Amino acid sequence: MTTPATRAEALHLTGERTVPGIAEENYWYRRHEAAYHQLLPLCAGKTVLEAGCGEGYGAGLIATVAERVLALDYDVPTTEHVARRYPGIGVARANLVFLPLRDASVDVVANFQVIEHLWDQGAFLAECHRVLSPGGRLIVTTPNRLTFTPDSDTPLNPFHTRELAPSELDELLRDAGFEVETLHGLHHGEGVRRLDVKYGGSIIDAQLDVVMGQLPGQATWPPELLADVEGIQAADFAIHGEDLDSSLDLVAVAVRA
Repeated sequence: MTTPATRAEALHLTGERTVPGIAEENYWYRRHEAAYHQLLPLCAGKTVLEAGCGEGYGAGLIATVAERVLALDYDVPTTEHVARRYPGIGVARANLVFLPLRDASVDVVANFQVIEHLWDQGAFLAECHRVLSPGGRLIVTTPNRLTFTPDSDTPLNPFHTRELAPSELDELLRDAGFEVETLHGLHHGEGVRRLDVKYGGSIIDAQLDVVMGQLPGQATWPPELLADVEGIQAADFAIHGEDLDSSLDLVAVAVRA
């Protein structure tokens, strides 16, 4: 269990930013980490820009295989935290629709669980296209609108501006001049599916029932549920191209021609 002191050292919990090392956040952390592990081979030996790095754990993972990593975020306390915790990574504050890089200067742009937060997604993708070298790859993960907010085009999450269905993400990438190499989906693997059954059909809903209406980090969790959530690993999720519309997150790799 993470102590209050280490919570403060990690980053302030907002209810949206995913932070590693906190039991209550572990489902979301591992769900996001699974996509990083799946896509790390694309970053091996490359110059990688992580556009919207959050806490920095993803940039830290990428740095284990990449030649060089630059991590950008708009939030000053976040960039200061990343610089302290991940000293081998270049960190800067930036607006993602005005990337502070030269044309064709990076091999890979990683954008994990960020595009749904942006007001001008098209302008951001145009900037990604500009800074990528020919043949460079853009990696995007984002919640699947069809399962995340299934009954509305307006996101229920107040931090999101526009969520995307698979066809919408595909169209957005192609309109920005990219060739879509793969468009896959993230699903619960066997271990998390067992928890879905245990908790009445959805381990996600079981967690939301605890935290909804509570300040971030202040909810009182049933001990068994918290232990089950804390035990989830990245390997408990599966990423593949089947049943895309029913996936939880979309995982796209696009190439700059």
